[in-house]
Amino acid sequence: MGASMELHAVKGHGSAGSKNSVDGTAKTPHVIESELPSADQRDAQALARLGKKPVLKRRFSFIAMLGFTCTVLVTWEVIPIIYVTGLTNGGTAGFAYSYLFALVGSLAIFTVLGEMASLAPTSGGQYHWTYMLAPASCRKFFSYIMGWLVICGWQALVASSAYLSANLILTLVAMNNPGYSPTQWQGTLLYWALMALAILVNLYSSTVLPKLEFFILALHILGFFAFLIPMVYMSPQKATSAEVWTQFNNGGDWPTMAMSVFVGLIGSVFANNGTDCAVHMAEETRGADYVIPWCVVATSVLNGILGLGTLLSMLYVTPNIQAVLDSPTGQLGFPFMQVVLDSVGSYAGATVMISIVIAMFVFAVIAFLATASRIVFAFGRDKGLPFWQTMATVHPKTAIPNYAIFIITVVACFVGIINIGSATAFNIILSIGISSLYSSYTITELLLLWRRVRGDIRKPSEMSGSTWQANELVWGPFHIPSVLGVALNAFAVCYGTIVIIFCFFPTTVNPDAAHMNWACLITAAVIFFAVAYYLLYAKKVYQGPVVEIAPYQIS
Repeated sequence: MGASMELHAVKGHGSAGSKNSVDGTAKTPHVIESELPSADQRDAQALARLGKKPVLKRRFSFIAMLGFTCTVLVTWEVIPIIYVTGLTNGGTAGFAYSYLFALVGSLAIFTVLGEMASLAPTSGGQYHWTYMLAPASCRKFFSYIMGWLVICGWQALVASSAYLSANLILTLVAMNNPGYSPTQWQGTLLYWALMALAILVNLYSSTVLPKLEFFILALHILGFFAFLIPMVYMSPQKATSAEVWTQFNNGGDWPTMAMSVFVGLIGSVFANNGTDCAVHMAEETRGADYVIPWCVVATSVLNGILGLGTLLSMLYVTPNIQAVLDSPTGQLGFPFMQVVLDSVGSYAGATVMISIVIAMFVFAVIAFLATASRIVFAFGRDKGLPFWQTMATVHPKTAIPNYAIFIITVVACFVGIINIGSATAFNIILSIGISSLYSSYTITELLLLWRRVRGDIRKPSEMSGSTWQANELVWGPFHIPSVLGVALNAFAVCYGTIVIIFCFFPTTVNPDAAHMNWACLITAAVIFFAVAYYLLYAKKVYQGPVVEIAPYQIS
């Protein structure tokens, strides 16, 4: 396939289509002949097979996208934040073992997700895949619900990252100023300031963002060593291996220790969640059908290993866990700051180390906003949202979905107002982050497993010289073949099901309103709204992913 290869539109309107097509109809074709470089030509072909025109600029290379995905996951930086969750339910041993399980499970989930990204590299991600993989009788409905789940999940992650960043900054100030007590309104103001920074970078520095990811990736990796080495080397006391690997804790008073460990598992899941951000940036990545899946896998492995190193280090340098939880920073929700301070014995040193974590969280807010806006853009392009014409608008000069970025920011800022009156109500809204995204992963991967076992997905070699239909089910260049692929897919579905079940559990058996897990209620509310809106209006407009250009025959 050289630079002069052409895309030839299929003559005529077509008929029923092949058995692997999810849409038997074809629109009036357009003839496209171009002399683009082979890489650009190949990316255009990949989108054409999904019935989409390229409107976003492909600015991200493999390394830039790797930096982007690592920025979103921030796994080793999140481990200190979820410290309390894992220790309360599971203890040191339960936390370590559950993290290893989450690491393996997440790698399976995102490897299979990478297969789907290679099969259909589109910003729509899960809702587009659902339409392609689901039975024809219900694909439109399930695709629509999936779109809302993914958007609400990423909207919650945008708000969560800004909220955590703001509170980390305030707690660091409190650590250095014992007389200072942070207030909720101060947290909200800082939250808004971070959202303002995120929207400015996304709107006006779009060309710089991929280059910035090189710096962020370096900070992510080097910061890991800058955080870990002083903490481990300078710590005056260390726990024994017996204490770390054999001591369990059932702080939630669950009937069995195993159940307590699974409840605590969700913290480790959160630390390894969000790799699908690469999927939603696919239309801005060069060689997306190959680069995106490998970025997803590489990020899961790299971040998983760095996260494991951070977890074990913190467990070993914290011999007196209760004292850390009762410390001033522990009372504010971030006991890891006291662990760092106790280890290095210097406020200045601890401040620098903690600032690395905070800086990565601030960068994550920017990346979260970029990801969420691309999903809104894609779903709007397919007429899945109110005011879809506006949501799908791309700036003519920057090729950035400005309105989608703006709406995500406005919703996040509006949600932040709730924190002024009630932190509990604010956290209720944010609780949908894991439940909705893992529901989207598991459902799409279950559909893929069904298609895979039936043999409905063909190899590219079987399509040579064939007439392609829009959204044809054909494996991409990243594919786990035969029995190994089926086994991995099945394990991913099982793991995702476990996560979905336990992400609805509270941390204790009899929680009050402040400690109740409201994810079940919020997820159900989102699904109820999506179903109601679909039945009342959207089913007349939303017909699944819109076929913007005709299917093509590759010569």
